[in-house]
Amino acid sequence: MMTANEIRESYKRFFEQRGHKIVPSAPMVIKDDPTLMFTNAGMNQWKDIILGTADPEPRRRADSQKCLRVSGKHNDLEEVGHDTYHHTMFEMLGNWSFGDYFKREAIDYAWEYLVDVLHLDPADLYVTVFEGSPEEGIARDDEAAACWAKHLPATHIIDGNKHDNFWEMGDTGPCGPCSEIHLDSRSPEEKQQTPGQDLVNKDHPQVIEIWNIVFMQFNRRSDGTLDKLPMHVIDTGMGFERLVRALQGKTSNYDTDIFQPVIQEIARLSGKSYGKDEKIDVAMRVVADHLRAVAFSIADGQLPGNAKAGYVIRRILRRAVRYAYTFLDQKSAFIYKLLPVFIREMGEAYPELQAQRELIGRVIKEEEDSFLRTLEKGIGLLNDEMSRLRAEQKTTLDGRQAFRLFDTYGFPLDLTELICRENGFSVDAQQFDAEMQQQKQRARNAAVVENSDWTVLHEGEQTFVGYDYTEYECRILRYRQVTQKKSSHYELVLDHTPFYGEMGGQVGDSGVLVNEEETIDILDTKRENNQSIHIVKNLPKNPSAPFMACVDTDKRAASAANHTATHLLDYALKQVLGPHVEQKGSLVSPDTLRFDFSHFQKVTDEELRQVERLVNELIRQDLPLDEHRNLPLDQAREMGAVALFGEKYGDTVRVVRFGPSCEFCGGIHAASTGRIGFFKITSESSVAAGIRRVEALTGSRCEEAIYLLEDTLRDVRSFFNNAKDLKAVVERYIQEHDAMRKDLERLSAQAVERLKAQLLEHAQTVGELRVVKAVLPIEADQAKNLVFKLREAMPQQLVCVIGSTAGEKPLLSIMLSDDVVKAHQLNAGTIVREAAKLIRGGGGGQPHYATAGGKDLDALPAAVDKAIEEILHLS
Repeated sequence: MMTANEIRESYKRFFEQRGHKIVPSAPMVIKDDPTLMFTNAGMNQWKDIILGTADPEPRRRADSQKCLRVSGKHNDLEEVGHDTYHHTMFEMLGNWSFGDYFKREAIDYAWEYLVDVLHLDPADLYVTVFEGSPEEGIARDDEAAACWAKHLPATHIIDGNKHDNFWEMGDTGPCGPCSEIHLDSRSPEEKQQTPGQDLVNKDHPQVIEIWNIVFMQFNRRSDGTLDKLPMHVIDTGMGFERLVRALQGKTSNYDTDIFQPVIQEIARLSGKSYGKDEKIDVAMRVVADHLRAVAFSIADGQLPGNAKAGYVIRRILRRAVRYAYTFLDQKSAFIYKLLPVFIREMGEAYPELQAQRELIGRVIKEEEDSFLRTLEKGIGLLNDEMSRLRAEQKTTLDGRQAFRLFDTYGFPLDLTELICRENGFSVDAQQFDAEMQQQKQRARNAAVVENSDWTVLHEGEQTFVGYDYTEYECRILRYRQVTQKKSSHYELVLDHTPFYGEMGGQVGDSGVLVNEEETIDILDTKRENNQSIHIVKNLPKNPSAPFMACVDTDKRAASAANHTATHLLDYALKQVLGPHVEQKGSLVSPDTLRFDFSHFQKVTDEELRQVERLVNELIRQDLPLDEHRNLPLDQAREMGAVALFGEKYGDTVRVVRFGPSCEFCGGIHAASTGRIGFFKITSESSVAAGIRRVEALTGSRCEEAIYLLEDTLRDVRSFFNNAKDLKAVVERYIQEHDAMRKDLERLSAQAVERLKAQLLEHAQTVGELRVVKAVLPIEADQAKNLVFKLREAMPQQLVCVIGSTAGEKPLLSIMLSDDVVKAHQLNAGTIVREAAKLIRGGGGGQPHYATAGGKDLDALPAAVDKAIEEILHLS
């Protein structure tokens, strides 16, 4: 039986022997493409070729591509772990032809590999072909059907509808019919009972699609019409996990050697068994799957976060933590411990896992620790809500509260339902769904972007000239209007452009398009499908006219200086902290620079000073820019150029060297390091586990910062009669301040003791209860200290309500002794919320102690009486 690694290599070898260039997997996290966060199909990295904006050579390619499907149109997250074949991260084996072979060869290659190389039984294979679409004027794909007829009987060739057999990249763009290959892996008895063709595309877990061959021959316009593509493209994708399952004779992807080593390690560490309890099995499958997605994302440069791609990765990891917590009894960080086994199994095929091993482990562990604390906090809040429901004799948790737990604390609805069910409560799921739909609608309304079709003025491809020029004569090749909410702008593609499109952390250029008739402001320049896209508010009066494209050279020079300083900073950090330092992100603008890097502890002030000194020394050396364009990738690596994890590189690259600093880079740089002027770090902080961030200034920005610092010191010195030794004077004032603060605290404590004695002396007896109430002119911290002192002095039968009026806002404090809470099932939090309505406020707390603030000082005595009245009524 072939192993998963052997199957992957056999695929690459097969297509390499047939003239395909084997290319490495592109990063799973997509950069510089506003339409996608993650690679969700094998073709994503060839999008610019398919759109005609990049060179298609070599025209035959093949690879194993890392993919992620957890958002948007392709979202399998909720199915993951519950069935046998859905995954978040998966591998897509693919072969492509860009204007070379088409349907016949693609189908013959697929048949030869599956039947002659892998020895799948032809009797178990079924294929689908597009049945056609009369409303769009597309006939049945008889060409593909005829190609399949050489290999399969007619009963194994099935017509498929537009949903299953017409592939589209999106609402617009390249598309075409496709032909799916399905495998029937049922038992002979089941096959005898029901023919396989009756189960194709019917969601049968053992009759599954394993390969899809897309014949891209059309381009979808925004009005829905189809144009023919000038270059036919073959795009195939075979689900690696499903293929391995078939070849290893398993009925579940999770039973193959892709997942079993990790699942067995989960079983060993958790003390649970796989294959005996479905809930435990689902949890193990979820953890094993989600570990892959998160580990690969971090290796590709995407850390868990609170927005966009980072939020997706955090959500996946938290889903795994929740399953481990609930069903595997893992109350402390656990998933990071699985990394050694996972990397042992996949590290050879994907060496970035081994290279980033320490970082991946630290990030996952910190995220686990953080969410486990959140879980505990959320459970505490849920317990408070259930106590309130008991007090109010209700049995259903409001869906709005369940949504708050989800939205604020990451509590999934099913976990809230599980905990409530165990305590005899239900959850208003309809209200939860309504809240979720409102949030989604708000997000959709904020993000709706409408793009018109590109209006083509001139044919041709764009040439970037910005490395050599800041002004260049150009024409507009094409333009489109983009509308978002109530605003709109236009995007232009120029035939020649000196404008750098935002990429690699460096912001885009701004400037103007100018001719004798008019001047058009270019507000920004973005990068999309390997082109610079120029953002303008209004179209030129005559878009077909020639223009001079002029970059704002002041902003360009400032950005270039900051970008070069970033390279020097990267080099200096490696020298001072060690070779483990890896760039994890950057932002370069005319005003500042930001640099994220891997390092596992705070950078000390002394180390930062060393880094600054080294960077400024390189600046003073005025090292010239040594640039190498279109350098073969292997030659660039031989030069010692530093490449970034998570970046996609072609066959040739650009290398930028300044003395000892040598990096792969496509950005704009200063002509020499002396142009930077001066370099100063302004902050150092933590971004995530194992990731630090440095922010810095250069040139005139440093100058302004120094002036500001001088002015601040001058102002501070003036407060102390322009003392010569400012540090000594400030230290003396701090010491005097600390002494006075201690005196005030002592006096405050004495005042609280006196108030305590007076209140105890005037406490009222109501039945068995001792009631203390008062409205006092004291601060909030004194009020808290007072009620705890009273509880300490009267540990039983205490009912205490204090209103405090220091400042302009009222504060209500309730303290109950434990025996009162227990005997009468009281909850100070519930009582204080009700009483706080009188002072136009709100609050909460624990059953024995709660506080509330408000706005109406005059109503405070009434609120105190209301609280006492409610307590006595419930008692």
